[in-house]
Amino acid sequence: MKEKVVLAYSGGLDTTAIIPWLKEHFNYDVVCCCIDCGQGSELDGLEERAKLSGASKLYIEDLVDDFAENYIVPCVQANATYENKYLLGTSMARPAIAKRLVEIARKEGAVAICHGATGKGNDQIRFELGIKALAPDIKIIAPWRMTDVWTMQSREDEIEYCKQHGIDLPFSADSSYSRDRNLWHISHEGLELEDPANEPNYDHLLVLSTTPEKAPDEPEYVTMTFEKGVPTSINGEKMKVADIIRKLNTLGGKHGIGIVDIVENRVVGMKSRGVYETPGGTILMEAHKQLEELVLDRATMEVKKEMGDKLAQVVYEGKWFTPLREAIQAFVTSTQEYVTGEVKFKLYKGNIIKAGTTSPYSLYSESLASFTTGDLYDHHDADGFITLFGLPLKVRAMKMQELKKNNTSTN
Repeated sequence: MKEKVVLAYSGGLDTTAIIPWLKEHFNYDVVCCCIDCGQGSELDGLEERAKLSGASKLYIEDLVDDFAENYIVPCVQANATYENKYLLGTSMARPAIAKRLVEIARKEGAVAICHGATGKGNDQIRFELGIKALAPDIKIIAPWRMTDVWTMQSREDEIEYCKQHGIDLPFSADSSYSRDRNLWHISHEGLELEDPANEPNYDHLLVLSTTPEKAPDEPEYVTMTFEKGVPTSINGEKMKVADIIRKLNTLGGKHGIGIVDIVENRVVGMKSRGVYETPGGTILMEAHKQLEELVLDRATMEVKKEMGDKLAQVVYEGKWFTPLREAIQAFVTSTQEYVTGEVKFKLYKGNIIKAGTTSPYSLYSESLASFTTGDLYDHHDADGFITLFGLPLKVRAMKMQELKKNNTSTN
């Protein structure tokens, strides 16, 4: 009986060519596993394609709700953003995929898991760290790093290889953008984006969005509610998290929200340039921040920002299944106990503009914040506070004056 390998299968040319390659070089029984994280129509016709390519079985696993609730929500609650711009769309999905690949491998009794990530990118790290953390005994096969046996260097090579193995599918040899899509975002790399001097060809590139210039001339108001940091409704309609993101994607895409052009530092040491469309995610993150401003105290916000930045790095580097991620998430979850309320904002030509925030746990006091004197605040108290708060500055300045005076007298 042949040993089995589970292949992370997208249905694209790369992973389709990997099926006969695994059979030829390892004599494996290939079990394909396509993880649905919300990539939509990209899943159409996969079963027929996988079987035609020589796979013995295809799993299509719906992880959309798991992805939304167990990976996206913790990162939203932490306001986790890598290098100030990247909302971790691909980074969050990879551990969810790795976990399900391991579960399918255990179910099938497979000895190996294979992925089609390249040897230059971050995804190879994210997949393999996840697999190592959950199943250290399972072998990992990464064809693009096995250049002694994986000799294909172009789409034309892969198409020819498939034809030689009786697989004649309508793949195009034309190069296009390298894209990754899921519920949260779609990323674009390649073509004119490979030169940072080039402006992106947005008319050709965008999938989820329109540019702010082409967005409607009228703003659109949106109201959202949160309970303990979890989004619960849009415009009065209760929805599960995944549906909220889908709705926000439609609204944000319409108004040109969440299009970012980034040069980021990959884990493997190089810089890469990409354009990300994250319309719904950008709105959700901003709405959550808008509510947190009202309910979190200053000290908690300071530490939470540090933890959010650290979580972004941990997730970006593929270290989801680690004690550190669990500890950071536990801290963040504790800060969300009172992040409950309603936020209102308007969307207009790429902008998210506040239009009001309410919460039963608001720490904002109108009597304290107003210019009139309230019962809790005596202006005279500021004298002593400033004296003590500024004491280190004053002591240092006095010392510097003394040193300067002594130096002058000795000269």
